[in-house]
Amino acid sequence: MITIDGAQGEGGGQILRTALTLSMATGKPFQIDRIRAGRAKPGLMRQHLAAVRAAAAVCGGRVAGDEPGSTRLRFEPGPVRAGDYIFAINSAGSTALVLQTVLLPLALASQPSSLVLRGGTHNGNAPPFEFVDRALLPLLRRIGLAVTAGLKRPGFYPAGGGQVEVAIAPADDPLRPLDILERGESRGRSAEAILANLPFAVAQRELDTLRAALDWPVGAMQPRIETQADGPGNVLAVTLVFEAVTEVVTGFGERGLAAETIARDVAGRTAAYLGSGAAVGPFLADQLLLPMALCRGGRFSTVQPTAHTTTNLAVIGAFLDDIRFEVAAAEEARWTIGVSSARWDDAPIRTMTAAP
Repeated sequence: MITIDGAQGEGGGQILRTALTLSMATGKPFQIDRIRAGRAKPGLMRQHLAAVRAAAAVCGGRVAGDEPGSTRLRFEPGPVRAGDYIFAINSAGSTALVLQTVLLPLALASQPSSLVLRGGTHNGNAPPFEFVDRALLPLLRRIGLAVTAGLKRPGFYPAGGGQVEVAIAPADDPLRPLDILERGESRGRSAEAILANLPFAVAQRELDTLRAALDWPVGAMQPRIETQADGPGNVLAVTLVFEAVTEVVTGFGERGLAAETIARDVAGRTAAYLGSGAAVGPFLADQLLLPMALCRGGRFSTVQPTAHTTTNLAVIGAFLDDIRFEVAAAEEARWTIGVSSARWDDAPIRTMTAAP
C-alpha cells in the first residue's frame, strides 16, 4: 500500500488525480492523507469526488473515504474495463480534470472506450477545452494514444452544464517517447474571445487590447459567440502553432474584472512564453509528465518548473521507482525535463484489462 501526503508541495487536487491514474495503470493501491489540507476548504470537493468515482467505475476499484470534505482516501484498483461511460459532475467542476484521471488507463486498455463528460468545460482553475483539444491531445496522439474529443456544449463557471464527448481507441504498443526541445517554425497564431450571454463589446475590448499589446494583425483576432451555454461566460484564448508543439494561453472573465485587465494578463503570459524560447509552457508541462512516465522516456524544454510540476513528479516517483526524471536549467528562462528508465529492456506499462 502506497501512502501519499496530500499536503506535500503544491498540495492540491492534482496529487489525488495523479495517484488515481497511476494506481489504475500499475495495479498498486494507495492511501492519501491530509487531502488539500492547506486549502481554504480542505478535503474532497465535488469535482475531486467525480474523479474518484470515475476511476472506481472504470476499474471496479474499492474506495473508502469518498465523502465531501474527507481528508483521507483509500483506493484499491481492479482491472481496467474499457467501455462506454457517462460521468456527470453536476456543477461547473472541470470535465478536463475527470478526463485527465481516466484517459491514460483507458487508452492503455485493449478495447476502445467512449466518454460523455458533463459539467464545466471552461473553468479558471482547470485547463479549458481548447487547451486540451489543441495543445494536449495532439501530443498524446504523437506518442501513440488514439484519442479525439469534441465540445458538444460549453459549460462556464458557475453555471456548468457543458458536455464533452471523447473517443479512445487502444494505444500503440509500444508508446513512442516525445522529444520536444525546440518549437520549430511558427505555423500560425490567433486569438479568440469566447462569449456566452454577455455583451459583444466585452469581446471587442479584449481583442483590441490584446492586439495592441502583442502588435498582431486584425485578422488574427476573432470573437466566438456561444449560444447554447446555460449561463454567462467569457474566455480569451491565444493559440500559438509551431512545427513541434501548439500552446494555448487563456484568461477567464470574472465579475468585476475589466476586459482590458484580462487581455493584458494574457498578452503578458503569451509574450513571456514566446520570449523564453521553451517549447512547452507551465500547464502543458504538468500534463506531459504522466504520459512520459508511462512511456519510460522522452524530454521537453519548458519554463521554470512550478510547484505544481515538482509535486506531480514526487507523486509519480512514489508509484514508479524504476524511472528517473531529470530537471535541469538550460538557460535563465528555459529548463529541460526528461525521463529515463532504470531498465531500458522493460516493456512500457500496460493496464490490467478485465476480460470482456
